[in-house]
Amino acid sequence: MPSRPPVAAVPEELAPYLGEVAGVEVLPYDHHDVGALPGGGRDVDVLALSMIAGPWLRRMDEVPGLRAVVLASAGYEHALPYLPGGVQLANAVGVHDTATSELGLALVLAAQRHLPHHVLRQAQGVWDRSAPGPWRSLADSTVLVVGYGGIGTALARRLRACECEVVAVASTDRDGDDLVDRVHGIEHLPDLLPAADVVVLTLPLTDATHGLLGAKELAALPDHALVVNIARGPVVDTDALLAECASGRTPGRPGRHRPRAAARRAPVVLHPGGAGRAARRGSLTGLAAAHGKLPPVPARGIPGHETAAPHRR
Repeated sequence: MPSRPPVAAVPEELAPYLGEVAGVEVLPYDHHDVGALPGGGRDVDVLALSMIAGPWLRRMDEVPGLRAVVLASAGYEHALPYLPGGVQLANAVGVHDTATSELGLALVLAAQRHLPHHVLRQAQGVWDRSAPGPWRSLADSTVLVVGYGGIGTALARRLRACECEVVAVASTDRDGDDLVDRVHGIEHLPDLLPAADVVVLTLPLTDATHGLLGAKELAALPDHALVVNIARGPVVDTDALLAECASGRTPGRPGRHRPRAAARRAPVVLHPGGAGRAARRGSLTGLAAAHGKLPPVPARGIPGHETAAPHRR
C-alpha cells in the first residue's frame, strides 16, 4: 500500500520560522479563522496549537485523522478535557525554561528592591527613598525553588549567579546536580519553609499540587518572606495568600492569580513567560522534533481513535 508523509497543521505565524521539515508536509492555518479547519479538511497527523490556542483547543475532535497535538505551553491541564481519545499530547517541555526563569528572577529582584512602589511614586511625581519595607538583596538569601524541572533548574542557575543559597524541591527525593546538593521530596516542604527568604513556585498544576501553598504553609514562612508564583495560579490558595498579605507579614508576587488578588502587598502581573526569541526558537525545535517522530502513514489516513494510548507528560 502506498504511503504518504505525515501532515502537520501549523499556525501560520510560526510556519515561516519553521522551515522545511524532512519527510513532513507542513500546512499553515489561521488559528483565528473559526470556519476553516486546520489542514483544510485533509487528514492531519499533527496539530500544532499557538500559545493563544484559540477555538481549535476546544475543537480538536473536528480535525480528521488526528494522531497528535503539540501545545505551545508548558502547562497542559487545560487541554486534557478536549483531547480526543487515542490522540497523543505533547506539551512544550524545555521551550520556556529560559524565558520563564528570566521572568521569575526579574519578579524576585523587583520585589526585593521595591521597584513597583518606586514606579508608582514616580507616576505620582514623588521622588524620595520611602519604601514599604527594607530593601533586600538576593545575595546571602535562601531561595526555595518548588518544582525542579526544566524551568526550576534554569531559575536555579540564574539564582546561583546572584550569590544566594538555592534549595530545590520536587515530587520525590533525588540526588542533586551542579547547582544543588540535593533535591528534596515535596513531603519535606513544611520543614523547609521556615528558613526560606524567598519561595518561587515553578511546578505544574495537578490534583496533587492544587492549593499546595495554603494557609498552613504560608504561616510557616518567616515574616519577611517573599512568594513568587510563576506556575499556575491555583497552586497557591488565593484566599490564604490575600489573608497573609493583608496581615502585613508576607509580600506576594502572584504571577497568575485572579485580578481581585491585586492588593497592595500582592501585586499581579501578566505572565509573559513564553515571550522572547528563546521561547520561539525552542518552540520551533520542539515542533520539528515532534513531527520527526511520526512515521509515514497509509494514504487513507489513520483515525485518531485507532492510535496508541495518549502520552501525557
